[in-house]
Amino acid sequence: MKIYVAGQYSQGNLMENIRKAVETGDWLMQLGHTPFIPHLTGFWDMLKPHEYETWMQYDFEWLKSCDAVFRMPGYSPGADREVELAKSLGMTIYYDAVPEVK
Repeated sequence: MKIYVAGQYSQGNLMENIRKAVETGDWLMQLGHTPFIPHLTGFWDMLKPHEYETWMQYDFEWLKSCDAVFRMPGYSPGADREVELAKSLGMTIYYDAVPEVK
């Protein structure tokens, strides 16, 4: 499955949040999935900054092309919006266990 990684980005330490998202994406890849990690646009934003809502709309478009969402723990209004969009699209939301691809 293509799984969108939703979690803290701008709350707390940015680099720590990106690291956690990459670790989550790597775990999903080890299970046989294809993760999409929107946090990586943080590096793009450092070079070419855009407004928060521009990034949210960008992320929403990628989310629509995924099969499921993995919601990482932690406070994140943006990730909560991503989960709401995924629910409205009938997507599966994972919060902990994700099935391994066999």
